[in-house]
Amino acid sequence: MGSLDPRASGLRGVSRTDAGVHAHAQMVSFDPSRDIPCKGWVLGVNSALPADIAVRRAREVEPGFDPRAKSRGKRYRYRVMLDRVRDPLLDGRAWRLDPPFDLAAAAAEARALLGTHDFRAFRSSSDERIETRRTLTRVDLVHDDGRTLEVIVEGSAFLHNMVRIIVGTLMDVGRGRLRAGAVARALESGDRSVLGMTAPAHGLFLDEVFLDLPAEGASWP
Repeated sequence: MGSLDPRASGLRGVSRTDAGVHAHAQMVSFDPSRDIPCKGWVLGVNSALPADIAVRRAREVEPGFDPRAKSRGKRYRYRVMLDRVRDPLLDGRAWRLDPPFDLAAAAAEARALLGTHDFRAFRSSSDERIETRRTLTRVDLVHDDGRTLEVIVEGSAFLHNMVRIIVGTLMDVGRGRLRAGAVARALESGDRSVLGMTAPAHGLFLDEVFLDLPAEGASWP
């Protein structure tokens, strides 16, 4: 952005997430000092970006627009590969676990997460926020092709490592490493030790941040 408009200011991101986590459709806003069309921003910024990140679309909004302040919630997607042999096409994009896996047991455990709860047990030790009540509206396990499993989590907001601890717990229940009812016990006690492992970052995708956007302005493509 600096080469196109060195005096652009007020860079504002919609969200942040852990190192090693992937992200889709993440919005960034800023205040330009030059009158560059949306197509110019997309193509110009992409020419200076590394191969693992790209601007997919640009649109005009009012000056000072802060996407983080307009967030209504987020959707995370965690990909698990149930296979005894690694797949190089999914390396760095999925957590490989050896089967067997009890999908019904994990799905039953996931249902206890829905609703508004105190999720203080579902966070890293470095998260020192006082308010730990969060609302989850969706926790689904989608098993499509016999070996690929996705855990989809939607909610109002999340604590540090919250989704990765949820996924690690569900996987440990499904693999028989953790007794059923761990989620309920943790929600009641606030004790992190009754939950499963923290799933590795590389299988997690911040899929979408739900925003209240202003009326559509000029955009490209």
